[in-house]
Amino acid sequence: MAEKDKVYKCLSPVGIHDPVEQFPLAPRLDKLDGKTIMFSTRSGSEQDITIPLPKMLQAAYPNVNWRIGATEWHGNISQEDLKTTDAVIRGALW
Repeated sequence: MAEKDKVYKCLSPVGIHDPVEQFPLAPRLDKLDGKTIMFSTRSGSEQDITIPLPKMLQAAYPNVNWRIGATEWHGNISQEDLKTTDAVIRGALW
């Protein structure tokens, strides 16, 4: 067999991923304009992405009423916040 006829086989380090069916936890909002969205992180966690991400979201969606805040260490959002909020973006960082 000549050098140019060699065939090399290798395994992909990524592997083979089986397709996974996804289910939403809640229905999507039909539109974002005028909605109130709470961006919430656990207090005491690392703040690496939680500083630039809310600023980017506020700039990209200026017609959204943003509420930025941290929850207590156990991560609960108050019932009052849930009553006055259309959607929540939660972040848990370690």
